Amino acid sequence: MTIIDTTILFVKEQLAHAEGGHDWFHIERVYKNALLIAKEEDCDVIVVKLAALLHDIADSKFHSGDETIGPKIAREFLESQNISEEIILHVIAIIENMSFKGGNFEKKFNSKELEIVQDADRLDAIGAIGIARTFNYGGFKNRPLYNPNIQPKLNMSKDEYKNNEAPTLNHFYEKLLLLKDKMNTETGKKIAKKRHDFMVHFLAQFYAEWDGEV
Repeated sequence: MTIIDTTILFVKEQLAHAEGGHDWFHIERVYKNALLIAKEEDCDVIVVKLAALLHDIADSKFHSGDETIGPKIAREFLESQNISEEIILHVIAIIENMSFKGGNFEKKFNSKELEIVQDADRLDAIGAIGIARTFNYGGFKNRPLYNPNIQPKLNMSKDEYKNNEAPTLNHFYEKLLLLKDKMNTETGKKIAKKRHDFMVHFLAQFYAEWDGEV
């Protein structure tokens, strides 16, 4: 059994009871996206695979905002598999620096592998699946679908973004519609454009139905 096979089994076990938008299937989609992008980039594919598989092993949203748990679990697992310290440090750095965090988070680390995994994760946040994940999480948090009296907050700080409890539709303006222009790779940009346009059409239909026009 390869290290990738072992990692997949570990992640499936860890996320067996995860919220639907951050479960194993999310990881699998990000993994596939990452492999697709990696084909067009000069990169360390093993680092890309491990980071994609472990990037949401313990999302801070489900651990009282604690951003240290995910990297800790990932390190402990990789150490148990006798992975080199060089690879472990790279994977952990990717996990720690790929999140959106309101869009104002300054990355403290950069690598081609980070760019690939970050794009792969962001692609799963937009388009048809991104829409489904957004409303699934909004339901999980018991948030209203939309309230025209509550406007989206742009340029939020990291803490404001983490503690935001606005209606689900606001999340499109606070994050999802911003991701197209934050993609790193050419492959990511091309796919993001198509998914972005799908969300724009969805929002137009949503507002029309909300106002009783269709």
